[in-house]
Amino acid sequence: MTAWSCYRASVAPGTADPGDITEADPSGAGKMTVDELARRAGCTTRTVRNHQTAGLLPPPTVVGRVGHYGEGHLARLRLIAQLQQQGYSLAGIASLLEAWERGHSLADVLGFEQTLTAPWSDEEPEVVSPARLFELFPGSATRPDLILRAVQLGLLVPEGAEVRLPSPRLVQAGAELVAVGVPLAAALDEVAELRDDLDRVAGRFVGLFEDHVWKPFADAGMPADRLPWVTDALRRIRPLAAATVQAVLARAMEHRVAASTAMAPVRAGITHGDIGTEAVGATRATRTAPGPGPSPFEGGTQ
Repeated sequence: MTAWSCYRASVAPGTADPGDITEADPSGAGKMTVDELARRAGCTTRTVRNHQTAGLLPPPTVVGRVGHYGEGHLARLRLIAQLQQQGYSLAGIASLLEAWERGHSLADVLGFEQTLTAPWSDEEPEVVSPARLFELFPGSATRPDLILRAVQLGLLVPEGAEVRLPSPRLVQAGAELVAVGVPLAAALDEVAELRDDLDRVAGRFVGLFEDHVWKPFADAGMPADRLPWVTDALRRIRPLAAATVQAVLARAMEHRVAASTAMAPVRAGITHGDIGTEAVGATRATRTAPGPGPSPFEGGTQ
């Protein structure tokens, strides 16, 4: 029995499997039917209609006898779901949206919501077979504990006999680490650490927007003519977060690599030809031994 089979067998009957949760399909930016909208929002058509009845969702554009929904409706559904996850009741969300829309045009409100809830990556999930997974991570077929850890970290999502990868890039990066000799368990530990570190980074960037853009806007009474500016500021801040982290990380990596033990031969002046020979010790001693150095007056004038 493979590790994947062991994992599947460990899911108790009646237990919600992560793969049973419908995920929004990121494709299709045009007009949507209610079924397409529900699929992309990760909910049911009944939920969509219930939100419409409760006044939480604007009505669709009706063409003939078919209602068409846009990206603004999708953004509203995602916002409602996020607020529910934070503990808001539907009645509380309705009051919040009513107050929010008062004095603002629906187009401006939905434009802000769309920017606020838009995905932060254009990465598409992939569905692979367990066999492909074991090709990427040799040895994992006999380690159900590592499979379970990857599922818990959200790297793998079981879908029947297949596996969905929410972030194929992250999985591929892990496969490259394993290929160069990093144990899979250590790579998974690093993912967990990175997630915690970057969650704090994300919190600081959100704080910058809330403290310096949103709070002044809210304190001013959310004037209608300022909402497009706030939306534009949010849209401009989004790519800046990733660009800033990437730039700072690049400089930090340069500093860490320069200080690493792997750079010791370079600092000692050992060449490629010296490595693996008995001359390394002598070379290091010779090239790192302090010398008298030139006189500060050599070549100078008095």
